[in-house]
Amino acid sequence: MSIYLDSDSRVIVQGITGRIAQFHTKEMLDYGTNVVGGVVPGKAGETVHGVPVFNTVKDAVAATDADASLVFVPPPFAADSIMEAADGGIRYCVCVTDGIPAQDMIRVKRYMHRYSRERRMVLTGPNCAGTISPGKALLGIMPGHIYLPGNVGIVGRSGTLGYETAEQMKDLGIGVSTSVGIGGDPINGSSFKDILEEFENDGETELICMIGEIGGPQEAEAAEFIQSQMTKPVVAYIAGLTAPKGRTMGHAGAIISAFGESASEKVEMLTAAGVTVAENPSVIGETVARVVRKTG
Repeated sequence: MSIYLDSDSRVIVQGITGRIAQFHTKEMLDYGTNVVGGVVPGKAGETVHGVPVFNTVKDAVAATDADASLVFVPPPFAADSIMEAADGGIRYCVCVTDGIPAQDMIRVKRYMHRYSRERRMVLTGPNCAGTISPGKALLGIMPGHIYLPGNVGIVGRSGTLGYETAEQMKDLGIGVSTSVGIGGDPINGSSFKDILEEFENDGETELICMIGEIGGPQEAEAAEFIQSQMTKPVVAYIAGLTAPKGRTMGHAGAIISAFGESASEKVEMLTAAGVTVAENPSVIGETVARVVRKTG
């Protein structure tokens, strides 16, 4: 099993005719992802790497039965593209676009809540690396060759730290069930808690590795959920131990503005919840391996 994405997923790429989107569409096709269409208004009838292009998401879904979408649309138009995906019947959407205004994402969140929980599209991102279920499908900009299939779920705000984690684990012979990037913006589609709940309910995932950073309440909320609801072991790393208060560090959401938002406070909360916290990014894989041996 895996979460959100598998070999049966039928993927469309919104903004597929852009230069970067074309590059990553080919990467996904080469990985084995079932990319069935693209969406660019006014370009219906064209093809990209043999993939047909449609004017709208509804047209693409009607023609291909697509159920997943990757949004490769510039920031001024990305929010509308996400809402079009939700309206068009897409069940899982990844938005990699960086720089979407926070006000636009507030509008997206409100729009998506028009639908019942059963019909509501799951969104990860924006400003994320994507999602990969190794050996099955890739939806995003991740380098697929560093992910070994296995039983550890990865969820992170940082794409590059997610890559580092997967590479370290691969070197130790530890594989991944699914890796999900939730993005580093202040307002995103899915939280740590949302993804942890999916991994808790996934029969293939036996351990979860969570990559957090300074800023926002998500890690604190995750700690509460882990302590009260999770039965599977969790390993974590929190970036930003030396970050000064009030200064944005990297991601738009990585800014300490309230109690509980610094790296040290988040580490303390997670440790109290029973999470094994890696001391620095170079030992994330070793920490996962240690917990695997302990629980195995």
